[in-house]
Amino acid sequence: MQRVRLMSSDLQELNFNRVTDFERDVTKCFKGTPLSYFDITRSCAASQIRDTIAVMNGKSDRVIVVDDDAELRALLRRFLTEHGFETRAVDGGTALDRELSRNPADIIVLDLMMPGEDGLSVCRRLRAAGDLTPIVMLTARGDPIDRIVGLETGADDYLPKPFEPRELVARLAAILRRTRAIRAMPSDELMTVGSLEINLSTRTVKRDSASLKLSSREFALLEALLQSRGRPLSRAQLIERALGRDAEVTDRAVDVHIARLRRAIGDQADAPELIKTVWGVGYVLVSDGA
Repeated sequence: MQRVRLMSSDLQELNFNRVTDFERDVTKCFKGTPLSYFDITRSCAASQIRDTIAVMNGKSDRVIVVDDDAELRALLRRFLTEHGFETRAVDGGTALDRELSRNPADIIVLDLMMPGEDGLSVCRRLRAAGDLTPIVMLTARGDPIDRIVGLETGADDYLPKPFEPRELVARLAAILRRTRAIRAMPSDELMTVGSLEINLSTRTVKRDSASLKLSSREFALLEALLQSRGRPLSRAQLIERALGRDAEVTDRAVDVHIARLRRAIGDQADAPELIKTVWGVGYVLVSDGA
């Protein structure tokens, strides 16, 4: 059987500045090649192109799509790959565990409605194990309470089906920007609030020397409150500073996140000592001596 591979001259023809032209560029490389060979070697060509793009533009963000719908998995994998992500796709929680053990992800796209272990259970299990990889939940349910439950379980964002694929790309990019910004903070930014010890560089929190588990969104909220310590922030300000102004988050969802953050840091809901509610305004992280 004839073997088809990309030559260096072929790679030089590719328009690396327009990843969305992937199909046209690959077709150019295989001009005159029988269709059967093109189908067989498409994945290899895509892999070589992604590797070359990664070398030229820096390492790609790693995303894992988890969905039991094979057709949707394939479409999302192709679309995200064309938009510069290093994309893997699996059909459920067990397969996700295998992928994460082989190679961690920078972000996970997780379907809510799956047979067996559903998306909520997968998300809850990952968070309980201390895995703070950002998660975008896909849900076909229209009830807002289902979305709130997803966020409460530990998801960083949600997107209702059907959705525009470009919106998913935008949401993934927004979350990854916030994650990178937090990780890029100076290593000496170690701050204390009462018995809390917050490391802004490693994104870790301790209370009385015991490590606490916070999701990336919970940490972002804590950081926003910390930066305005002693001054109340409205829910709209928290959405913009911690969740991103492009996030579709309601005031109720902010309350849910604050409740989860309080639980995570051991702040009593009925009598919080660290994160206090300012009625008619929003929330405030107490200053020393408050």
